[in-house]
Amino acid sequence: MSQTTLPAADRAAPPGNVPHATPPTRRPVPGQAAVATVLARADVLVDGPRPWDMRVHDPGVFPRLLRNGSLALGEAYMDGAWDCEALDQMLTRLLRARLDEAVIGWADRWHALRARLFNRQRGRRAFEVGERHYDLGNDLYRAMLGARLVYSCAYWSEATELDAAQVAKLDLIARKLQLAPGMRVLDIGCGWGEALRHFAEHYGVSGVGLTISREQADFARERCAGFPVEIRVQDYHDVGGEFDRVFSVGMFEHVGVRNYRAYFETVHRCLRPHGLTLLHTIGTNRSTDRTDPWIERYIFPNSMLPSAAQITAASEGLFVHEDWHNFGADYDRTLQAWRRNIEAAWSRLPARYDERFRRMWRYYLHASMAAFRSRNAQLWQLVLSRDGVPGGYVAPR
Repeated sequence: MSQTTLPAADRAAPPGNVPHATPPTRRPVPGQAAVATVLARADVLVDGPRPWDMRVHDPGVFPRLLRNGSLALGEAYMDGAWDCEALDQMLTRLLRARLDEAVIGWADRWHALRARLFNRQRGRRAFEVGERHYDLGNDLYRAMLGARLVYSCAYWSEATELDAAQVAKLDLIARKLQLAPGMRVLDIGCGWGEALRHFAEHYGVSGVGLTISREQADFARERCAGFPVEIRVQDYHDVGGEFDRVFSVGMFEHVGVRNYRAYFETVHRCLRPHGLTLLHTIGTNRSTDRTDPWIERYIFPNSMLPSAAQITAASEGLFVHEDWHNFGADYDRTLQAWRRNIEAAWSRLPARYDERFRRMWRYYLHASMAAFRSRNAQLWQLVLSRDGVPGGYVAPR
């Protein structure tokens, strides 16, 4: 009887030799390879073992990042789609590798177009940042900012803790402005009133403070009670009167490139002959007409960081630039102190600051640290004189 040879696939396997099933092919996650390639340029891995690597919980984050760039990165973090143990380190690496320029989504392009078409810092829009950011709640800011409630870079040259560093910053400003008893000063963007209170108490001046936040104004009036200080909810364009000194701390970031000249014209109009003005502002290394779209949408609407070129162009012919001081590295340390304060306080704050808000705020603080640590952002204090200081100006430090 002839023997038929069966195909190999139909033959019985020898005892003890069970064929292995072919493992199913793993389908690639859309966008993951592209995002991983971009992140690798900053030495950041997807689901890697290091503290600064991105841990992805939702693979939908990859196409989101490719569509909407930096806006999606922040929004996906708020949504819990990804995490990072050392978020500030990761974001610093992305900025140092200039990945913010490598992935530009449709949201970035639309944001850039709006900035070019509209003056988003004039009229009613000028008050939007007050309503959406500074009016969030004094409880939040008191928990984060410390006893002095100063929402700007501290000066750490000799200080070792936040409150002392903020007092050092205020005294530095007073010395730069050469404050003396009897002077009348204007604080454009007075916040919760600490600078005016400090200067009235320790330097004998009187003054007017402007803010676009009603929450800040109410608190500042209480804080400055008993001192010759007036607090107004008012746009700087509308201020009148004459002052011996004018200063602005952490407000110029809301002015906008279309209004830089108007700001300096307002200061020039309000400053008496031979007066001094100080501008304390975050600055950027390159001129732009917009801010990061995530910061714009969730933190500081209608904000914009000035460049040195934009400041000098806007003030040309109005002032003599007497001093330009950069201590941006101090902002990283300030932000770290704010982070410690707020992380320790979340459990004591009202429920309206929910988990998504906490993740938003955490991302904001860490992204800000990264901007200063990478030296993409600077902190400048400029002293300008209306007529030039006779014999020259000696800058304190």
